[in-house]
Amino acid sequence: MFFFDIICRLQEKSITFAEKYITFANTAMDEAILLWVNSHHCAYFDEFMWMLTYRFTWIPMYLAIAYATVRILGWRRGLLYIIAVALTILLADQMCSHVIRPWAERLRPSNLGNPLSAMIHIVHDYRGAPYGMPSCHAANTMALLTILLWQFRSRILTATMVVWMLSQVYSRMYLGVHYPTDLLVGAAVGCICATLIFLIYSHIVRTYATFRRDIMLESGRLSMCTAWIPATLFIETLAVIALLALVFV
Repeated sequence: MFFFDIICRLQEKSITFAEKYITFANTAMDEAILLWVNSHHCAYFDEFMWMLTYRFTWIPMYLAIAYATVRILGWRRGLLYIIAVALTILLADQMCSHVIRPWAERLRPSNLGNPLSAMIHIVHDYRGAPYGMPSCHAANTMALLTILLWQFRSRILTATMVVWMLSQVYSRMYLGVHYPTDLLVGAAVGCICATLIFLIYSHIVRTYATFRRDIMLESGRLSMCTAWIPATLFIETLAVIALLALVFV
């Protein structure tokens, strides 16, 4: 009975907190920030942001990260880490899309059922799924950023991933498919999922000697030349997007 009472109280507090958050999330400031970002648009950036947020755009950078990971960690530990990254993104994505969104039921600002949609600038008639809280884009990008920073200590990699994550978040507001608070909650979900999966990954690495190449890798530091690989692909991909946006304007 004692534990049952504790669970009931925690449930009541979580519901109260959730109700307060949803009330906060619908404030005028949330809408004002979104409308300010969404209203500053032009034909060129419509195409740029559209390609920037496209899910397959960043495959070259993902492959570069995978290559850099295997190169510095070795194929056994590198493969294990890549699996951990994939599970992190999968967990974050499913938590947002199949657990939190159906419960929160917060319409996207671009959804025609939302009165705010009349003031939203729509690109290529893209409005997204009905519900948008939390953002899967924010969750997935933050999940990747977090689990990379837990494993690797590189200023180049950190700067690259932070700029990439912020660009993804900004593009979602530019396209009018997410409120700022949708993005904040998504980022929080991604960070939590990445931390949990990394703890499991770290436990496996410490437990099984086959995943430890040598003591120098215990800190998991990327060498400077290796860190430049995903950074270079990121810059090159941005350059390609910028040129293609000129073509499609």
